[in-house]
Parts: sequence; structure tokens; C-alpha cells
Amino acid sequence: MSAIIGPTRAVELNSFPAMIHCQTGRRYAIMMASPCYSRILIKLSGEALAGEKGYGIDPDVVLEMAEQLKEIHIKGVGIGVVVGGGNIFRARTGVKHGGIERTTADYMGMMASALNALALQDTLEKVGVQTRVMSAIEMHEIAEPYIRRRAVRHLEKGRIVIFAAGTGNPYFTTDTAAALRAAEIGAQAIIKATNVEGVYDRDPKLDAGAKLLTRLTYMDALKMGLRVMDATAISLSMENRIPLLVLNMREPGNLLKAIYGEQIGSTIEADPE
Repeated sequence: MSAIIGPTRAVELNSFPAMIHCQTGRRYAIMMASPCYSRILIKLSGEALAGEKGYGIDPDVVLEMAEQLKEIHIKGVGIGVVVGGGNIFRARTGVKHGGIERTTADYMGMMASALNALALQDTLEKVGVQTRVMSAIEMHEIAEPYIRRRAVRHLEKGRIVIFAAGTGNPYFTTDTAAALRAAEIGAQAIIKATNVEGVYDRDPKLDAGAKLLTRLTYMDALKMGLRVMDATAISLSMENRIPLLVLNMREPGNLLKAIYGEQIGSTIEADPE
């Protein structure tokens, strides 16, 4: 059995037992030395930055994530990052328990995401990775305003771009911002970094019998009401045919394995044609 790598070169699959199948655009490539994706969007929840404490910013956790980002950055992968702010302020909690008006609460959440973006930028630059923070809400002293063409140019120059303040609009989550920015910058995949192994049919923290779903379609995720991302984000990803990879970024090496096509966590994608 043989397979095509690039336009002309064929190799025997059996001679490469460790080879990885990567779906790249319209055709399948079989690679060992090159990542499956040249550009990705990583969604980091605020809770992921809090570590075991569950709130605030854990410097050790941020450093751990920065090292993983650097690990794939040096492989030539363009990286955009959308960060949430739930470790500092959750809009829904503010509305439900604090009596804060929804629009105001959402803007407070955007400010929280900007704090996380600055923390991640500082740590990335300390480990030697050039980084730019771009905000959907203008904050000239601390971040560039989000301009799509400028973001793409930063990526082309080999910088990691961190997108802060969501979409800049209330009523839209940072999950939706991740799907939107991924489409705008031409990302080939969205990787959602969580504190669990992937997508489960039930909440694994509440049900020890919850089953990990390794592969499912966008429609499966919507019909099952899985809370991996909100419906708007999933629908936008489906419309633009951007696969979603959900994994535990706290597990060393998971991110690197994922960009080389190894099945890590859960993959949400279109129905096979």
C-alpha cells in the first residue's frame, strides 16, 4: 500500500509504522517531520491559567503553558491565542449573584481577559518568544487595537498573537471570539485547552462513568448539548469547516502531539464526505 506525499512522491506505508495521518485541506498528507498545521488558534480558558487554586493567575501554570507554546512555535507553526477571563471575573456569576447588568458584566469579563493576555505575553517573552497582544477594545498603552491584516502580518513575521477582550461586544463569549479570530486569520484548527482530557458525554467531575468522546461531528456536539463550546462558536466553526481539538494542555507534550496529528483528547469536525 502506498500513499502520496505532496504532488509526486509516493512511499510505502508499511515501511513507516510510526507515520501520522494528517488531514490538510483537500488532501491527506502523511508526515513525520512536519506538523499537520501551519497556523492554529488556541483557546485558553481563564480557569486554565488559575491552576489548582481555581482563581487568579498561577505563574507556574502560565510558564508551563508558555513553554508548550514555544515548543510548537519553534516547529514553524503560526499561533494565535484567545484567552478567557473566568479566573478573574465571570460575567454570568456577576449577573446572577452580584446583580450587575449583563452588558456591564460582559465588559468586565473582557477586561479580565486583557489581564490574562498581558500575563501570558510577559511569560512568553521571558522564554524568548516574540509576542503581540491585540485587543478588541482599544487600550493603546498596553495592547494594539485588533486589525485583521496587522494580526496576519505579525503571524507571518513569526510572532505569537494574543487576542484580548473577546470580540469587543457584549453577549458574545470568548469561545465565539476564538472561532471568529480563527476564521479571520486563516487558522487550520482551533485547539481548546482545558483541564480535562477532552469532550465527555457527561460531566466527568460529577460522574465517574462519563465516557470520553474521541471523535464527533459539529452536529453531534450541538444536538447532544455538549458544553465544550457555546452553540454560536460551534456553528461558526462548522460554517468555516475549522476542526476543533479539545485536549488537556496541562499534560506535557499534548499540544505538540496534537499538531503532529496524533489523536489526543477529542476532535470535532465535519461529517466525512
